[in-house]
Amino acid sequence: RPGEAPRIPPLSPWSMAPATPAQPYQRLGDVAFSKIEKVGAELFTLTYGAVVVQLLKDSESVEQTSIQLEKMGYNIGMRLIDEFLAKANVPACSDFQESGEVIAKVAFRMFLGVTADCRHMTDANTPADTPQTFHLVLGDNPLVDFVELPEHCSKLAYSNLLCGVVRGALEMVGMRVECKLIKDILWGDEHTEMSVVLKEIIMETYNDDDE
Repeated sequence: RPGEAPRIPPLSPWSMAPATPAQPYQRLGDVAFSKIEKVGAELFTLTYGAVVVQLLKDSESVEQTSIQLEKMGYNIGMRLIDEFLAKANVPACSDFQESGEVIAKVAFRMFLGVTADCRHMTDANTPADTPQTFHLVLGDNPLVDFVELPEHCSKLAYSNLLCGVVRGALEMVGMRVECKLIKDILWGDEHTEMSVVLKEIIMETYNDDDE
């Protein structure tokens, strides 16, 4: 209708035709990456580091800084989804797990320049009352390059921005999720790992102007 914001076409399988399971997501990620204006990796890392330092000064709490980073990422994800849908040329996903593959191989490649491993924690044999879950594993996390956490910030969820981005983007396409940082290179782990749990499918509602 005139005056209304355009609707974002959903990626979720509940409103679109299924995708081809053999879709080469790695190649799609490379193509999407080529369409994005590049920012120097070192500049990006240092800029993010400056933001984290300022948040720590403003909040004076490691826990609150972690929360603010996730919220910041959530707002970014809600905006980035438009660009992703416009440039990634990704087909519809057949299920929640395939959505994880798209994030890992296409979205991360497009915006971070790296790909992640999507580890499926649930499948067709999982009990129906178990929430659908996948883990995103980043062996190379550009956010943490050149970063060392001081002792008093050792529990900071430095990469929580990524959790927020995933949550915000998926919510805009009809999937409310919980995304948590469970491992991080800065915590001494070998990789950065996020758990993504599907909480709710958001159904669109339409109002009849004649009512």
